[in-house]
Amino acid sequence: MAKKAANTEKSNSGSGLSTGIKLVIVESPTKAKTIRKFLGSNYIVESCMGHVRDLPQSSKDIPEKVKKEKWAQLGVNVDKHFEPLYCIPKDKAKVIKNLRDKLEEADELFLATDEDREGESISWHLLEVLKPKVPTKRMVFHEITKEAINKALLDTREIDYNLVRAQEARRVLDRLVGYTISPLLWKKVAYGLSAGRVQSVAVRIVVEREKERIRFKKSSYFGVFAELEKAGQAFESKISSYKGQRVATGKDFDGLTGQLLAGKDMIVLDQKSADQVLVELKSASWTVTDVEEKPVTRKPSAPFITSTLQQESNRKLGLSSRETMQVAQKLYEQGFITYMRTDSTYLSTEALAAARFSIEDKYGKEYLPAAPRTYDNKKVKGAQEAHEAIRPAGTTFQDPDETGLTGAHFKLYDLIWKRTMASQMNDAKQKQVSAKIKAGDAIFSSSGTTIEFPGFLRAYVEGSDDPDADLESREVKLPKLAVNDKLQVQKIEPTTHETKPPARFTEASLVQIMEKEGIGRPSTYASVIGTIIDRGYVRKNANALVPTFTAMVVSKLLSQHLTQYVDLGFTSEMEKSLDNIAEGELNWEQYLTSVYHGKKGLRETVETQGEKIVPEEARSVKLEGLDQYEFHVGRYGAYVKSMRGEDSFSASIPDSEAPADMTSEHVEKLIDQKLKGADSLGEDPETGKKIYVLNGRYGPYVQLGESDDEKIKRGSLPPNVLPADVTFPMALEILSMPKTLGVHPDTQKDIKAGIGRFGPFIVHDGDYRSIPKTETVFTMDLAKAIALLSEPKKGRGKSSAIKEFGNHPIHQMPVSLFNGPYGPYIKAGKTNSSLPEGVTADTITPEKAFELINDKLGTVPVVEKGAKKKVTGKKKPAAKKKAAAVEEAAPAPTKKIVLKKASSKK
Repeated sequence: MAKKAANTEKSNSGSGLSTGIKLVIVESPTKAKTIRKFLGSNYIVESCMGHVRDLPQSSKDIPEKVKKEKWAQLGVNVDKHFEPLYCIPKDKAKVIKNLRDKLEEADELFLATDEDREGESISWHLLEVLKPKVPTKRMVFHEITKEAINKALLDTREIDYNLVRAQEARRVLDRLVGYTISPLLWKKVAYGLSAGRVQSVAVRIVVEREKERIRFKKSSYFGVFAELEKAGQAFESKISSYKGQRVATGKDFDGLTGQLLAGKDMIVLDQKSADQVLVELKSASWTVTDVEEKPVTRKPSAPFITSTLQQESNRKLGLSSRETMQVAQKLYEQGFITYMRTDSTYLSTEALAAARFSIEDKYGKEYLPAAPRTYDNKKVKGAQEAHEAIRPAGTTFQDPDETGLTGAHFKLYDLIWKRTMASQMNDAKQKQVSAKIKAGDAIFSSSGTTIEFPGFLRAYVEGSDDPDADLESREVKLPKLAVNDKLQVQKIEPTTHETKPPARFTEASLVQIMEKEGIGRPSTYASVIGTIIDRGYVRKNANALVPTFTAMVVSKLLSQHLTQYVDLGFTSEMEKSLDNIAEGELNWEQYLTSVYHGKKGLRETVETQGEKIVPEEARSVKLEGLDQYEFHVGRYGAYVKSMRGEDSFSASIPDSEAPADMTSEHVEKLIDQKLKGADSLGEDPETGKKIYVLNGRYGPYVQLGESDDEKIKRGSLPPNVLPADVTFPMALEILSMPKTLGVHPDTQKDIKAGIGRFGPFIVHDGDYRSIPKTETVFTMDLAKAIALLSEPKKGRGKSSAIKEFGNHPIHQMPVSLFNGPYGPYIKAGKTNSSLPEGVTADTITPEKAFELINDKLGTVPVVEKGAKKKVTGKKKPAAKKKAAAVEEAAPAPTKKIVLKKASSKK
């Protein structure tokens, strides 16, 4: 870390600082609002709303003077020291003007952005753009509490140039990879596709798992289950060996061949042999032959780092990585938790003391170890010791029930609080009991677990929402067993089993593998997963990440022609190099030159390989076991081609179909349906036209008439209705949508029901309402529709209004309180405002709600975009256009930055 700034002043009343006006700049309004509470009236705290400069996002952003340069579209001058072309986005012009105005009033500037690479970079960009003429200092903190902010004001430093350069190198490298490979995909596969240094590797990981599922061969086997009893206590037992040979279970089969793994000496029970075992055991006596007891000690997991928080939040709370980070960001900015982008499991002395106090107070002394626990960071590549683990903020930890948080904010804080507590609690002590039971020529096995001392499990169990309930479910008690004990048989029956293919990745397991392989950094996992979903490479089916055919095609092309750029080892080495740049151990320009230039560099590799790629081949992929078919990606989605005789035929593949779920039977059905048409359900009694159930790109639907008719009526199937389940009456009802349910008694206007893009709905006078999952479009009647319309309206993906406060006195728009996925918030038109700390849904008043909207919109009446403005009097002359945002090819600093007055030279 760099030394403190040379101009740090240490004089002043109370805090040891000068008494002039001080401007503090942070990234977000919420963070600014929280910090304002801790500082005096001589502090101005403003938000820069994230990065104030970036590489150009489109050709419009590129200045005219460099537009004709070969490198202009890249936004990086690859032939001149990789100088980035930094532009100020138009939406940041007002932000910068506001900061400059506030800087005019200030005697001192504090750059208080986050302590990581992104935060360091934002501070440097602010320095470059604002060009302050007053003393400037860098202040850092990893929690937003009064103590932390005051300490940071006293302990300022210089900008860490290595972090700035590391972020810039990462940004430039990502731009070079993305903007060099993506155009190749446009030419060879489809326009609009994208590639990325980390995203393409993540796609490949998901695709490789899908290929494993395609290659998987299912195996079937049988077992024998017995319910036994001793002294009135029943317990379960399963066959483990028969006639001296171990009985095979799922782990003994090869998923690629479906056969037993080589070298396995065991017996595979089928239906016949399992039934034979049952016959033999009918007259057998059941005797305990062996009992083994052993103590087991379980240690708690380390406190959360970014990746483990995302994994557990996904498993326990069902939040995506992106949602988890959004909620965590709010908790940090509101002062509830420490900084959420960290890969260190370190806890400060103050945090350890706070945790130990809370454990003793809530759980008792017996749960508190003699000394604080520490956790090793060695397994985390590039761990940053300067950061702490993610924990409750402050020197005393606020109990979750006392925070006033609600919704996802409460759940995530509760998760972090419990994990932090558990990490400093005593081990859990369990006793495992296993028994062998002989019956005829068979040996059965039983096992049980009892918890002797719950330890940390009293606070936190991985993957469980309720530790107390989970403790009970973890205990499997056996009766007191001894060798030669005779047992009674209550029930015995065969069990049938099938081996299962490797599970598809969830967001949690994908984050886990990316972290293990060193792909990307914890702070980027959420955006990477969000990107591959948004770009159509992966879709979510429940919690599983399913690759699309587009992902299969793109991954094939990159693996064949640009192998190293989707290679896990190569990408991991890139991350190590970027970490070395951050540590000052590697020259950033030399590294970028080695990656981009030369015969093996990115530019020449893409040009050379691009000439070898045949577009038609690039757009197709073969699936193992379905060699007779070709799967393609076209302008309108995926489709399959097959030869029948000398002719080639094709059929569209619905977007909902997964590559690993394709079978020859299913493919033939799609092609037959395309060639012959589907079997008709019957003829429409009104028109005489045939009715079909068909599959389209966007899912199954009912069609009235032939595909070549001029006018065709179609209707989507309701959710959870399979094509095979559609009957002729149901098809007629679907085609009748939207159907009139009746007239609303208040308006005398029709209420209709139908099936739309977002599912079943009712509509009345332009007011659309989704039909709840407890009803179907078929069971919805007039009375239910009227009741639904009488409820407060819900926006798609939002909660209904909890309170209505009436029209805002200044802005003349309705103000309401909603309970959203991240907690309660105030809504006025398109403007939203979270409730401040200490204000709850029960205590908020109309006056406070109006005040919160004023904080967002100001006190000058606002007319939202799209609303008609009333024009009175003469038309005012058009205001002069403001000077366009400065867009310059600004090279990064070439030596360490010392934060002094702007007149100081670098």
